[in-house]
Amino acid sequence: MRTASNWKDYVILDTSDGEKLEKWGKVSLVRPDPQIIWKTDRRDPLWKGADGHYHRSNKGGGEWEFRKRLPESWKISYGALTFNIRPTGFKHTGLFPEQAVNWDFMAEKIRGAGREINVLNLFAYTGGATLACAEAGANVCHVDASKGMVQWARDNAAASGLSDKPIRWIVDDCEKFIAREIRRGRRYDAVIMDPPSYGRGPAGEVWKLEDCVYDLVKLCSGVLSDDPLFFLINSYTTGLSPSVMGYILGSVLTEKFGGEVSFDEIGLPVQSTGMTLPCGSTAIWEGSPRGQSR
Repeated sequence: MRTASNWKDYVILDTSDGEKLEKWGKVSLVRPDPQIIWKTDRRDPLWKGADGHYHRSNKGGGEWEFRKRLPESWKISYGALTFNIRPTGFKHTGLFPEQAVNWDFMAEKIRGAGREINVLNLFAYTGGATLACAEAGANVCHVDASKGMVQWARDNAAASGLSDKPIRWIVDDCEKFIAREIRRGRRYDAVIMDPPSYGRGPAGEVWKLEDCVYDLVKLCSGVLSDDPLFFLINSYTTGLSPSVMGYILGSVLTEKFGGEVSFDEIGLPVQSTGMTLPCGSTAIWEGSPRGQSR
């Protein structure tokens, strides 16, 4: 498992019986997590005294319970990056901290490329990957269908001192945008995607990641440059294993570009036990360095 172990402003303090106890800066939260099926003792007093607790409803969804009035939002940092955090209506806070292990990978690849890198970040949410790539020196196209999430990402860029970096902020359906980019002949050296597990299209059609991921990767391969650096796909879908995602990337990309594929779970350390909590999966295709045969 690849672990996001370099956080200073975020930590999972403990886990038990479907929930995790976290610190986001100075704010403590309890949030549900379906991976946590063990029922270990809850010794940390913050379990009962956390600032916020998201309770799931038997009817679906849930609601926050706050012990004190929290600021509308607050900031946490990861290295040179700063993020605005706030509890949302469906348990989330606007950031997936396990993705920091991927931010580090992408930044290292971009800094080591020795050339200008154009990155396409799809289903880009509040911009963690966008900011990591931009701070490393890449030109980034950030695409998300939610106007609110794109604005949140722009606010994060401002908080990180990256507003003047070459970032295109696009509010659009990702698949439609890719198709237009292909027609326009625009190409990218790296593609990042974090598609939802489930959704509905503009006409109400059901979209399931496991049914659509191959066609999505195939479509995105059409915007890659002649010498692509990497292609990274995340999944939080339990029915889609890391190896399946890796096979899809390999079958679509290696025949055309060579390179190699890796895949694994990603996770976060738990302070109380030393364990690593699995939080999702990532598959990565990396291109061969220039001058090497494919």
